[in-house]
Amino acid sequence: MILRAAVVSLALALPLPVAAGALELLMVEQPGCQYCARWTEEVGPEYPLTEEGKAAPLRRVPLHAALPEGIKLSAPPVFTPTFVLLRDGTETGRIEGYPGEDFFWPLLSGLIAAADRP
Repeated sequence: MILRAAVVSLALALPLPVAAGALELLMVEQPGCQYCARWTEEVGPEYPLTEEGKAAPLRRVPLHAALPEGIKLSAPPVFTPTFVLLRDGTETGRIEGYPGEDFFWPLLSGLIAAADRP
């Protein structure tokens, strides 16, 4: 457990690479989703202040709504929340569900780092 906490701390401390092309984090949610509410409470207020939030600003969309124009996903979202990392409107990776704050940040950091690899 101590090693896991150290890895999470290290992952959060590393600067995120910056590459050409706009990143965005799409959060697919629905009313009554308890995990969406947990994310909103635990992560939502700090998200725009973090390196991840600055690298990939958040856009929320309802699960059963049409996707915004210009968004291309690998597959339709099924679970809520689903977090889809987009580069210039095209999916580069996703997190299905909300595993808790301690796991969310390293997962998202990994997606952003992978999206920035040539």
